[in-house]
Amino acid sequence: MALPKTSSPFSLPSFSLLLFILFLALQTPLSFSSDTISANSSISGDRQLTSKGGNFVLGFFSPANSSKKYYIGIWYKKVSKQTPVWVANRETPVSDHTKSELKLSDNGNLVLLNESKAQIWSTNLHISASYTVAVLQDSGNLKLTDGSKSSSILWQSIDHPTDTWLPGGKLGLNKVTKRDQRLISWKSSADPAPGIFSLELDPNGTSQYFIQWNKSVSYWSSGTWNGQIFSGVPEMNQNYNYDFTYVNNRNESYFIYSVKYDSVISRFIMDRSGRIQQLTWMEDLQDWILFWSQPRAQCEVYSLCGPFGSCNENGLPFCKCVKGFAARNQTEWDLEDRRGGCVRNTPLQCSSNSSANVEKDKFYKMDGMRLPKNPQNQLYVASAEECASACLNNCSCTAYSFGAGCSVWYGDLINLQEQYNGSDAGTLYLRLAASELPDSTSKKGTVAGAVAGGVAGLVVCVVIIWVLNWMRRKRQMIHAVQAVGRTLVPFRYSDLQHFTKNFSEKLGGGGFGLVFKGFLPDSTAIAVKKLEGLRLHGEKQFRAEVSTIGTVQHVNLVRLLGFCSEGTGRLLVYEFMPKGSLDVQLFHDNSVVLDWNKRYQIALGIARGLAYLHEKCRDCIIHCDIKPENILLDASFVPKVADFGLAKLLGREFSRVLTTMRGTRGYLAPEWITGVAITAKADVYSYGMMLLEIISGRRNSEQTEEGKATFFPTLAANRLVQGDVQSLVDHRLGDDVNIEELERACKIACWCIQDDESSRPTMGQVVQILEGFQEINMPPIPRSLQILVESPENINFFSELSSNQGSQARSTTSTGSQVKSAASRSSNV
Repeated sequence: MALPKTSSPFSLPSFSLLLFILFLALQTPLSFSSDTISANSSISGDRQLTSKGGNFVLGFFSPANSSKKYYIGIWYKKVSKQTPVWVANRETPVSDHTKSELKLSDNGNLVLLNESKAQIWSTNLHISASYTVAVLQDSGNLKLTDGSKSSSILWQSIDHPTDTWLPGGKLGLNKVTKRDQRLISWKSSADPAPGIFSLELDPNGTSQYFIQWNKSVSYWSSGTWNGQIFSGVPEMNQNYNYDFTYVNNRNESYFIYSVKYDSVISRFIMDRSGRIQQLTWMEDLQDWILFWSQPRAQCEVYSLCGPFGSCNENGLPFCKCVKGFAARNQTEWDLEDRRGGCVRNTPLQCSSNSSANVEKDKFYKMDGMRLPKNPQNQLYVASAEECASACLNNCSCTAYSFGAGCSVWYGDLINLQEQYNGSDAGTLYLRLAASELPDSTSKKGTVAGAVAGGVAGLVVCVVIIWVLNWMRRKRQMIHAVQAVGRTLVPFRYSDLQHFTKNFSEKLGGGGFGLVFKGFLPDSTAIAVKKLEGLRLHGEKQFRAEVSTIGTVQHVNLVRLLGFCSEGTGRLLVYEFMPKGSLDVQLFHDNSVVLDWNKRYQIALGIARGLAYLHEKCRDCIIHCDIKPENILLDASFVPKVADFGLAKLLGREFSRVLTTMRGTRGYLAPEWITGVAITAKADVYSYGMMLLEIISGRRNSEQTEEGKATFFPTLAANRLVQGDVQSLVDHRLGDDVNIEELERACKIACWCIQDDESSRPTMGQVVQILEGFQEINMPPIPRSLQILVESPENINFFSELSSNQGSQARSTTSTGSQVKSAASRSSNV
């Protein structure tokens, strides 16, 4: 008998689907938004929050080289390099992020539980709200709010910064709670734990910020707020990308900034190097570009290298242990955590239980040192010998110096710097174990003397072979020199040493290296530049790039004759310019005054050389450092642009080279300072600033006889509009000036220094204007100069623009929209 069929609302497939849906429901929080943590959701493992607009991400991350230690942090979503801007558990990492959890606790606080479910971080609030939610905003701020009233903010990460100060965040002091919002550096590149450097507002209410070492020593100050900028930060005048606000009332004092353009990704950090830095993300480079930092010199950071570590501004890395010492912890040292400094290789004699016949400690002489702080002055010591003895007789004494008097130091030596030229420079005698400084009169000297007798017989043979080899090399060099003009000469380092008499006659130097005078075997004068900042370039790559520069030839470009690439040495050989650099001819009192015709032809020649680099080469070459020091003059005062192509040659090291420059002030274009990728128009800006100096015969920024600061471009822009250009020319020229050329030069200079690069002419247009083939309108006064007119007290700081920037040069086809052509032919460049 067949059973009757029963009807069922579910078929077997439908029932399976229902079970699957129920399973997912049990596994998925009931309420979860991609930017929100609610009562039924949490962050664990690889799960992340993403802000609504996709700017920031919150989740677990592990810094490079951190041995799988995990932290809850916030980082940029749109930046390819993971860059944390906030870290919750800085000092308490978790080892298993898959079993750890960031969630809302029963009392409404945001808490982090480790793999053992122990609470290791919390917002730690007394919350009366019935329920709370945490939301990650597009500003990078994690906000904990009352769930029933989202406008009620209970806690937010931006009020608890770590090492990064984001736009919109406060940096200051709550006068009621006495809680300060300060930046504290990471301990190392692999450890976000609080380091030893911090930036905070002066708690004494002087409206200035200090960078401190170990919460005890302040080594940089922003200066006080004058209503518009901090007096020690003149770069704030160039606020093209930022708006600044300083608030000081009864309840709080703080500084806040915002970014004007949403497309700009910028961050301000207290770096583990002990410097505050402003960086901008460059999508083209896929890297962060530094365009401002303080202190400007790395070695100005207090105790950067730790005890018995020495800083050298001219070396990489900056820190090393002094003689007789080694890193206390090499792993930490390699991760840039140098708090532990260095320790002795060999204990001192008086601190050990050595026998009486053990040789006493000795002193190692260190010239040109920044002497350590807190010396103990020995008032009754009258000679260097007595000073050394006073230190040697005290086991705690580690060094002495004898200058105006005897100074000794006990315990660790910190804040040492080599090749130092400050007022507190001196010779330091470092105490070392005798074995670290072998005696030159020991028995080894006797053995060496005996061996010397045997060697003496070989000297004559070696000399003969050397002379024959030198004569052969000389013939080869003369033949190579005759080929100059057709190909670059590959010089040997030893030959350049000989040609320059061991680099004895220094012509000058700058960010790219030192320059020395020499003579080739045929008596041709040469200038040899020893490059710095090329540690990453292999010999093959260096030769290829130099060959490219060598093919660039123009009457207004310094000619490259050859090069040298041996080991780590990189040298370039140029033709020698007998009249030296333009700054010598313009600014030195003992130089012959250049007449107006020479000045105008120099300005025109420089423009022709730059136009060739920008527009006539296969690839646009941007000089990146146009200034009088980089313009050389031949015997007939024909200008030659020097150091072109070195920005490309130095590559990513270029930003460091700019950082170490000392003479470049006031030539950098605004877009460079604000972190925008530069184009050829950056050279145009620098040329305009230099052209004003050619006209006036003085530096754009200088002190008057009364001690008052002046900024010549401001004066020039206003006098030009008023029709008074005669007063702008070098007074030493008198009336011997072509007024038409003068007015033309002043106009083109003011067009070149416009804030907006699209308003500047190209160098090709500059050439045609100076040649009289193009008309030129009256330029507007740049906004940055108008600011100075409105706030003249800021002139003191305007020209001291930071050189901590670097970016990739790109060619541009934009033209100055305000320049009208009235010519039917172009200039012959």
